[in-house]
Amino acid sequence: MDKIRCKIKLVVAGACSAALMGLSLPAWADDDDDDGEIPYDEAEIFFELNNTDGDLGIHALIDGEEWNSLRIEDPYERMMLNIRVIGRLRRQGLTEIFFESAEPTFDELPPAHFFHRFPEGEYEIEGRTLDWAELESTAELTHVMPAPPAPLVNGLAFDQDCDDADVVTVSAPIEIAWPAVTMSHPDSDGGGASVQPPVPVEINNYELVVEILDEEIEAKFVMQLPPDVTTVSLPQEFTNLGTEFKFEVLAREKSFNQTAVESCFIRE
Repeated sequence: MDKIRCKIKLVVAGACSAALMGLSLPAWADDDDDDGEIPYDEAEIFFELNNTDGDLGIHALIDGEEWNSLRIEDPYERMMLNIRVIGRLRRQGLTEIFFESAEPTFDELPPAHFFHRFPEGEYEIEGRTLDWAELESTAELTHVMPAPPAPLVNGLAFDQDCDDADVVTVSAPIEIAWPAVTMSHPDSDGGGASVQPPVPVEINNYELVVEILDEEIEAKFVMQLPPDVTTVSLPQEFTNLGTEFKFEVLAREKSFNQTAVESCFIRE
């Protein structure tokens, strides 16, 4: 079994912000000889669906040797991201970048239009190291989204609207469990794109996030779980910190595409 990672974070205060400068790169030479290109350690482009809120976004995680420029091309060789690091940061170089796109609701951007905007296929990720060696990897983007998990809290179903008066009330100890996700999303209007009928999927891992809503101190419980673990008992040391909780269960497919559901519960 894969190692289970668990952490509890208590945050009293604080905020952070980051700015990334995206400017035009100098011309990139066309070189049919791939010899000498350095692959990235990680190069993933994937989709995230919030099934509760009804929105989709595209994410990317790129990590490798320090670089001062980076670009991404879609399967039709159209550039969709172009970054040049400047000034003092250019001399230092970057090694990792993670981004999330805006996530308009389906009323603003229906799933079919979203997926048309980001076609399936191989996306080229290219860059330059600080000494101008070429970095290059490809990421395969697919439209297959996992079906939404269907968690229960102490065996009770829930309304996904946290503003609903019928939020589930449970007593400690508290257990969150869900059936294994084995198929793709069943609803093309709900984030399943054109992959219909549903097809089998291979889950890479699940993630559970539980937050306390009713205390001044922000507390969060996070677990990443292997695909064969779908039950989590929350530590009473954590649940004793509050009475109102919000939680999210996320299913991540082998392509890294991920589908999440959210809801709330009250501890008696």
